[in-house]
Amino acid sequence: MAAEIISGLVIPFVGTSLGAACVFFMKKELSASVQKSLMGFAAGVMVAASIWSLIIPALDQSGYLGRLSFIPAAAGFWIGILFLLALDNIIPHLHINSKEPEGIKSKLKKTTMLVLAVTLHNIPEGMAVGVVYAGLLAHTSGMTKTAALALAVGIAIQNFPEGAIISMPLRAEGEGRFKAFFGGVLSGIVEPIGAVLTIAAAGFITPAMPYLLAFAAGAMLYVVVEELIPEMSRGEHSNLGTLAFALGFSLMMTLDVALG
Repeated sequence: MAAEIISGLVIPFVGTSLGAACVFFMKKELSASVQKSLMGFAAGVMVAASIWSLIIPALDQSGYLGRLSFIPAAAGFWIGILFLLALDNIIPHLHINSKEPEGIKSKLKKTTMLVLAVTLHNIPEGMAVGVVYAGLLAHTSGMTKTAALALAVGIAIQNFPEGAIISMPLRAEGEGRFKAFFGGVLSGIVEPIGAVLTIAAAGFITPAMPYLLAFAAGAMLYVVVEELIPEMSRGEHSNLGTLAFALGFSLMMTLDVALG
């Protein structure tokens, strides 16, 4: 069991690192259409994961409440939304293709704030993987090994383009290839850290598992609506992002249902 959990926590980070390694093989920055497609794909995966891997299990685990089974999921969902809203307003960061940084004012370099932007929305992904594996450890949550693995693999798949999305712009900003690669890797390190912390927390508050599942879902959907969808819809040819969203959604849905 320990080996399975460790591999499940590492898989998403490996996806980010492999994506960041694209900086060694690609000479030009990703085109706008490719970036839109990758953003859309990531958004689709995150939405599907939020529904099938997090919200539905949260509702199922609260079934003993009858018609009030929505309360833990709704409460956890809103706490997750507000948590990411707070981080979004505190952590200084700069989204790709944006000129104005967000969060508190700082004197951080542009490249540092680009990394922080991706790091910010990797936090809920790490928590999502962590809470699912925490449910697996609890033996009472209805989670299965294959369902947990499906989520880890799905997050890793969408992390691959995210790694490229951060390392390539860093290279375009003048950073060396190794430094750009390290920036991409660094943005993903919060995922296994967040997962481990979530598992530790869940060990003390197992009855709160439905809240934690919905919390991770709310945090992920905040990122999708606040960042990814606007990015994939900006300018012309936004249909590429829409189609990529559908592809990511259907792929994650398939993984979760087929392996779960």
